[in-house]
Amino acid sequence: FSENDSFGQYTVVSDLVQCECTILCLSVCLSFCSAWASYMTNSPTVIVMIGLPARGKTYMSKKLTRYLNWIGVPTKVFNLGVYRREAVKAYKSYDFFRHDNKEAMEIRKRCALVALEDVKGYLTEEGGQIAVFDATNTTRERRDLILGFGKENAFKVFFVESVCDDPEVIAANILEVKVSSPDYPERHRERVMDDFLKRIECYKVTYQPLDPDDYDKDLSFIKVENVGRRFLVNRVQDYIQSKIVYYLMNIQVHSHSLYLCRHGESNHNMEGRIGGDSELSPGGKQFAHALHRFIEEHKLSDLKVWTSQLRRTIQTAEELIVPYEQWKILNEIDAGVCEEMTYDMIQKSFPEEFVLRDQDKYHYRYPGGESYQDLVQRLEPVIMELERQGNVLVICHQAVMRCLLAYFLDKSADDLPYLKCPLHTVLKLTPVAYGCKVEMFYLNVKAVNTHRDRPLVSNIARYPQ
Repeated sequence: FSENDSFGQYTVVSDLVQCECTILCLSVCLSFCSAWASYMTNSPTVIVMIGLPARGKTYMSKKLTRYLNWIGVPTKVFNLGVYRREAVKAYKSYDFFRHDNKEAMEIRKRCALVALEDVKGYLTEEGGQIAVFDATNTTRERRDLILGFGKENAFKVFFVESVCDDPEVIAANILEVKVSSPDYPERHRERVMDDFLKRIECYKVTYQPLDPDDYDKDLSFIKVENVGRRFLVNRVQDYIQSKIVYYLMNIQVHSHSLYLCRHGESNHNMEGRIGGDSELSPGGKQFAHALHRFIEEHKLSDLKVWTSQLRRTIQTAEELIVPYEQWKILNEIDAGVCEEMTYDMIQKSFPEEFVLRDQDKYHYRYPGGESYQDLVQRLEPVIMELERQGNVLVICHQAVMRCLLAYFLDKSADDLPYLKCPLHTVLKLTPVAYGCKVEMFYLNVKAVNTHRDRPLVSNIARYPQ
């Protein structure tokens, strides 16, 4: 897409299901160039959140930042509440947010200016590509200030407005997130709820929603209504903004859990060989039976099961006696010419390649195969679908599981290739507030250890650990 391209002035989508095919086609068209995401725009982008308190702005900011960093676009959140708490050490009450409190209004404006200067430093000096300005930004005056800042520094500006009038969603957000906010160290639930509701009323007095028909018709934005029930998209400018829109239209806030595990131990695992398409070892078959019992004991009757198209995951799933789906994109990382070799064999046959992989495991690509970076791009559709699903069990492979874990646990590219994913262990991931709760279940079936620690030294003389 060129800089001047647009998907029309704006589009209203009343039902996400109706536009699923359109969004899927958009994803397919864009996915071929995902690896160059951070280089597809000619200037950095500032994502500006808009909305009353307790509308999920920080939730979306953190998830969006995690996703963009995972696909290789350097992104950072700048939360104005952090700056305000630094400027005003002792929070007293909602009175600080009254529009007629001139002293407080001046403090809040100064905090915004300081935060924008930090945004500028991140995007111009620290190599950042996207900055997320997480604040209410409920007035046109504040948004015009940000637009002027963007124009002055040649930054693109994309607005994300979260609108919610569902009292149950708002109350749940206050209780789940705001009760534990640094603004309320006493944690008294009733007093927190009362004060925060009054704070919201202070913002309502001056709130000016985006106006796609007139004042804001030339801006680039997405309006998210009632946590994803409806979307309004206006003047998407480039590839990055398209990715942002696609992601925000897929994330859900309903309660669910994701279960991740590797296949049962394979014959290749026992021989120390990587890749290939071997069958389960006797221990691997025992694990498949244990996994069946695990599902029954945890009463996961509504569970969806996904596997790769390799025999070791399929054989593991077959023992569960439940329907399962095969995903080719869940196949293990392609080791190219090193497929079905042991690390000893790789070091002897390709000593230079062996060292290069140890030096930069994330970006290293096996000759004729893939890198972890390639694998992340391949797995992006899986992440999108996992965000939309209920409870899912993914039976996959070591490198694949590392990539999925890195997304949900917000791990860096440097740490991703060394995440520990032992055989015969199930990880339960449950999204909470701004992160993910992790529970580990070892199913008490012995298996070989296939993990290789991060090397301390990388040279040709080094022997694999």
